[in-house]
Amino acid sequence: MPSWQHITYSNEIKDGHFGKSVAVGGWAQEVRNLGGISFLQLRDRFGVIQITSLKKRDPELFRQMTTIQRESVLLITGTVKESGEAKAGFEVIPETVAVLSEAMTPLPLGVVDKVGADLDTRLNNRFMDLRKPETRAIFQIRAKALEGIRGYLTSEGFVEVTTPKIVAAGAEGGATLFPIKYFDKSAYLAQSPQLYKQNLMGTGLDRIFEIAPAYRAEASDTVRHIAEFTSLDIELAFIESSEDVMAVAEGIAYNGLRHVKEAASEQLDMLGVEIPIPETPFPRMTYSEAIDLLKANGMKVEHGDDLGTEGEKLLGDVIMRERGCELYFITDFPTSLKRGTFYAKRHDDDPERTGYFDLDYMGQEIVSGGQREHRYDVLVEQMKENSMDLDSFEFYLKAFRFGMPPHGGFGFGIERYVQKMLHLPNIREAVLYPRDRLRLIP
Repeated sequence: MPSWQHITYSNEIKDGHFGKSVAVGGWAQEVRNLGGISFLQLRDRFGVIQITSLKKRDPELFRQMTTIQRESVLLITGTVKESGEAKAGFEVIPETVAVLSEAMTPLPLGVVDKVGADLDTRLNNRFMDLRKPETRAIFQIRAKALEGIRGYLTSEGFVEVTTPKIVAAGAEGGATLFPIKYFDKSAYLAQSPQLYKQNLMGTGLDRIFEIAPAYRAEASDTVRHIAEFTSLDIELAFIESSEDVMAVAEGIAYNGLRHVKEAASEQLDMLGVEIPIPETPFPRMTYSEAIDLLKANGMKVEHGDDLGTEGEKLLGDVIMRERGCELYFITDFPTSLKRGTFYAKRHDDDPERTGYFDLDYMGQEIVSGGQREHRYDVLVEQMKENSMDLDSFEFYLKAFRFGMPPHGGFGFGIERYVQKMLHLPNIREAVLYPRDRLRLIP
């Protein structure tokens, strides 16, 4: 029996294999016994191979084939034969069949069954759910999106970094921190690498990005919130304004979509999704303009209010209807809304407004950021306004006392990006093993 290193995947079998012996491996997806002939559909990571056995040719092998349990793992050797009836255009006539791992019955979740399962059942049996090509396609597309994003950032001179996920203080307040015991000290899971990526702007690594987990202890049971998510964090120095930061956010969103469209067409077809490539530059509106637009479309909202989930969704619908745009910026947020973001730079001529922006994708925020406050004295005053303990942030503030260039950045939600790209009803569909208020396993 050959080793797994010598198996041939379904997508590798071509005309040149006809009449030749191959070794194939995977899961028994379906077995049909028609009396004198049996068909076994063997699924590997790329597709399905039909294994055809004739009873008169080898009765014992035929008996073995027809008694295999669905989803058992098999290693099969046989001869490739051209077939007009097999979907792939070929079949394998088996010579040996090894059951490497027999699946128990009944299955906890169907893989090819027509009857669907609710999301909780799927997540409780995620290993089985991921055997479905359509489910795996989501994560193959996600990988291609990150591949395109990394390629763009590297071409723009960004360096990928890794910052701690066990921290002594939170960057965005204590209400959504997960406390942990760290030896004899109290610590937290990082909400964001904010303090560290700003710290790096004083080092000469003046264009950095990180793709890593982040944690928010939000008791939200919505289709857009999870407790552990993947954040793409960006920071760049020697900028003139938030416009420089917005250009990078636009480049990331655009290049991720373009690369997925080019490199994951098979998976997109499998999901029945078409990705329109947006025109650049993305349209933009100020926060005040967004509020006026919402009011004009019947929403009860006033200047100074948070847009909220309802406002974001309505705004997305209106912009799509009136401008045909899926991605758009909302700029110049009031200081009152971003006051908790103590590091946001306010307009010098109007301290009641910041240069902060959101990038929304079909009615959902996927990016929030802007230019940071790099002047030490101003930063300290803004921290005092937020009643922050300066001693707890000494490592952060220290870098601002010894030469900190103007800089800015943002956090980009990878799962939200994938959710909107693929029109997934729930963000948990874009996470291999999601974590929320009610789910800690698997």
